[in-house]
Parts: sequence; C-alpha cells; structure tokens
Amino acid sequence: MRGNDDRVFVHELAEVATDSIGEGTRIWQFVVVLAGAKIGAECNVCSHVLIENDVVIGDRVTVKSGVQLWDGLRVGDDVFIGPNATFTNDLFPRSKRYPEKFLQTTIENGASIGAGAVILPGLTIGSGSLVAAGSVVTKDVAPKSLVVGNPARHVRFVEE
Repeated sequence: MRGNDDRVFVHELAEVATDSIGEGTRIWQFVVVLAGAKIGAECNVCSHVLIENDVVIGDRVTVKSGVQLWDGLRVGDDVFIGPNATFTNDLFPRSKRYPEKFLQTTIENGASIGAGAVILPGLTIGSGSLVAAGSVVTKDVAPKSLVVGNPARHVRFVEE
C-alpha cells in the first residue's frame, strides 16, 4: 500500500505492503508492515516499527517507536505498547533454523506494555493488565494484574 486515502494515513517514508488497515489508522515514517499483517481502525503506529506477516492488531492500538511485532502476535483492542517493548516468538532460536509454526502470543483488550518490557513467546497478557517498564514476562499475566521486575511478578491488581 502506498500513498493515502481518506481513511488511512501512511507516511511517505513508510513501507506498507498490506491493504488490511482499518479506517482512521496512522502509520508514521520508517515503519515496515509486511503483506499478511492485519491492523485495525484508529491505530497509531509510531516511527521505526516492524510488523511481520502473521500479526493481527485490534482497534485503537498504540504502538510506540522501536517495537517489532513478530509472526504469531495477536493484539486486542485498546492496547498500548510502549517504546522499545520486545516480543519474541521462538523459545529456542537458532540461525537459519525455523520452527514449523511460531508460538502465538496474545495481548488481550485494554492491556498496556511498558517501555522496554520483554515478553517471551506463547504467553497471554490478560485484559486490562499492566506490564511495568523494563519487566521480563516469563509466564501468563492475569487480567487486571500489575506485574513488575525480572522475572515479572504480580504486585497488585489495577483499577479501571
């Protein structure tokens, strides 16, 4: 996809190969989106983001700068992904050896991932939860849970 229409803004310095982008979404400079990706409505994808083929992003999602969204990631509605958050999709990565299928990681509706957090593959980040900046998530996060540290641990529940 190149250029803009009335429903989607794609910065002229972005490389976007998918047509599956919802109305009102903005994609900024130096973003790469591969052909199979699906991006919902009213999203904001900041500069220097990579989105691979097998990625599904819901509506009203914010992806801050320096984030790579790898194959197998499912992002719900109203999710915030902070700058330089890191997602992984292979528990045992090796050069030039790929799994038959990458693990699926799910970020449920309304969750927030803090800046610089690391999310290991195959996990679910529960709805309304908050992963604190710099945390390393090694297991599922319960809905409305605040997790902090390395490894990330539950410290309390968050209120609406």
